[in-house]
Amino acid sequence: MVRAMFDDRRGYAREVGSRIDASPTPYHAVATAQATLERAGFRRLDVALPWSAADVARGFVAEGGTLVAWAAGDDPGAAVPFDLAGAHTDSPNLRIRPQPDTGRAGWRQVAVEVYGGALLNSWLDRDLGVAGRVAVRRTRGGPAELRLFHVDRPVMRVPQLAIHLDRDVNERGLQLNKQLHMAAVLGLGDERPGAFRRLVAETLDVSPDDVVSWDAMAVDTAPSTLAGLGEDLLSAPRIDNQVSCIAAVDALVAAGERDGRGTTAAISLFDHEEVGSTSATGADGVLLAGVLERIVLARGGSRQEHLRALAASRCASADGAHATHPNYAERHEPGHWIRAGAGPVVKVNVNQRYATDAATQAEFEIAADAAGVPVQRFSSRGDMPCGSTIGPLTAARSGMRTVDVGVAQLAMHSARELCGADDPAQLAAALTEWLAGAGR
Repeated sequence: MVRAMFDDRRGYAREVGSRIDASPTPYHAVATAQATLERAGFRRLDVALPWSAADVARGFVAEGGTLVAWAAGDDPGAAVPFDLAGAHTDSPNLRIRPQPDTGRAGWRQVAVEVYGGALLNSWLDRDLGVAGRVAVRRTRGGPAELRLFHVDRPVMRVPQLAIHLDRDVNERGLQLNKQLHMAAVLGLGDERPGAFRRLVAETLDVSPDDVVSWDAMAVDTAPSTLAGLGEDLLSAPRIDNQVSCIAAVDALVAAGERDGRGTTAAISLFDHEEVGSTSATGADGVLLAGVLERIVLARGGSRQEHLRALAASRCASADGAHATHPNYAERHEPGHWIRAGAGPVVKVNVNQRYATDAATQAEFEIAADAAGVPVQRFSSRGDMPCGSTIGPLTAARSGMRTVDVGVAQLAMHSARELCGADDPAQLAAALTEWLAGAGR
């Protein structure tokens, strides 16, 4: 069943690219995931309202750029363990400042702040749109309404300095200052206060005076595409980590249709991973723990049964993995080269930058084998710092045994990234078996 769903790997990669294009921000990514879940019969729940046993059969919670969803299994007990897949919705980029309008020398500009560990050079000389969410005033003195917006046309550009004015740039290397060099050109003319606000207002068809505030960011306007001689590559923005988010959502839908599951399949798509996860909607917050406990309580369980459920639960934290770069092979651990297109990567680090251990690695590899998917094993060079993700945070917060996995890619944290076209389907298939309980 799973193999049939993800058998057309190139077709699935195109679908993933289309959903990435529809999800230029974490808020849009949650909206895209919500639409998929609702089509499959999942119901959105309000965390401020009481939940019943019927409510928590197939439900989800969405808060800003974070979504938690689940499908209860056939076991009616309250202390039922969770099989969880986690990912994150945010990507490094350029965020629009609260007072955005600036400019000099006859150029109108928009002021930006760098979010996360972005490869700054990758944002140069690109046709950029803008997207995010806006707080719109509805009535004077009343609450604001949060609305999504997406200007999917070139309205901004961060121009690179001509080589004639930086003659040794190719020998010395490009040096960019986040404060001085990243403001985007918005057009010709002098600084015009209110220009960005008017752009947002026109997009939403509201008055500029009703635009109160925003969480907005620059986005590449070039669409995702299959690339390479054999179309065996997926070229797209935000592969890290929307590929994992999309795979997790589809895996939950597929696993939720399985009969005979004794566990609750669940996914957690967090915001703010790229800046440390410490937020109300980040993996270092309390949202996931609260939702999982409320599922147990809604089914008639106690605090003790909730703790029992967590003790028997597990998490597959899915985030991008480094494929071995052919031009920089020396930067990779020589015994653990990773290939794009060769299946999900299990990430191991003895210093707990990843939460994988022998037990959870074995469980994930058994689940992948049940899906007919190969697995690769990543370990970083001993003399280079290792990245991290939500896996260790989720393990520490919940006590769940956890494995860190992901799709192999190049150009991680670039405005545009690259992975194997077959890999999204392989990750989704493996996560489906994981959420269905394989390997337990």
